[in-house]
Amino acid sequence: MKDFCVADLNATVSLNGFPCKPVAEVTSDDFFFDGLSKEGNTDNPFGFAVAQGNVLSFPGLNTLGISMNRVDLAPGGINAPHSHPRATESIVVIKGKVLVGFVSTSNVYFYKVLTVGQMFVIPRGLIHFQYNVGHSKAILLTAFNSQLPGAVIVSRTLFASNPPIPNQILTKTFRVDDDVINSIKSKFA
Repeated sequence: MKDFCVADLNATVSLNGFPCKPVAEVTSDDFFFDGLSKEGNTDNPFGFAVAQGNVLSFPGLNTLGISMNRVDLAPGGINAPHSHPRATESIVVIKGKVLVGFVSTSNVYFYKVLTVGQMFVIPRGLIHFQYNVGHSKAILLTAFNSQLPGAVIVSRTLFASNPPIPNQILTKTFRVDDDVINSIKSKFA
């Protein structure tokens, strides 16, 4: 029985995480991560940055079933609609005013505008977003019940997959013509 299983990031991923690093090679640094203390660069079209504190950047999380992210949002910035296939997400606002929401499998939209210290939970696998509705920068801490929650960003998945999803699928799905789909795809090129 082991107290921990620090990830050997040089090994291949197995079903429930990375193989364990030999205990003799484990150090205190394996249980330390300072990435959430660093401000993210939100100078991009989404006004968004994320610092991921998952097993890939914090090997001590391996097999523990937890991880955290820092999300920085410029005024009007968005963490675009996405889902986490392997985790439920809880969100706490550290700074700012943020609209958070998700859509259930019954197509019901659940949302709240959160301010400092308030929390919202997103059930596993549901499409959700965070949008800064305040007039200054917002900072969120998000926690997951997985050491590697994964992220499926809806727009990138649909319009920038490799190989691309055929236009006829997207035009029929969204009831628009090829020009609209091609215009959207060009924004991801």
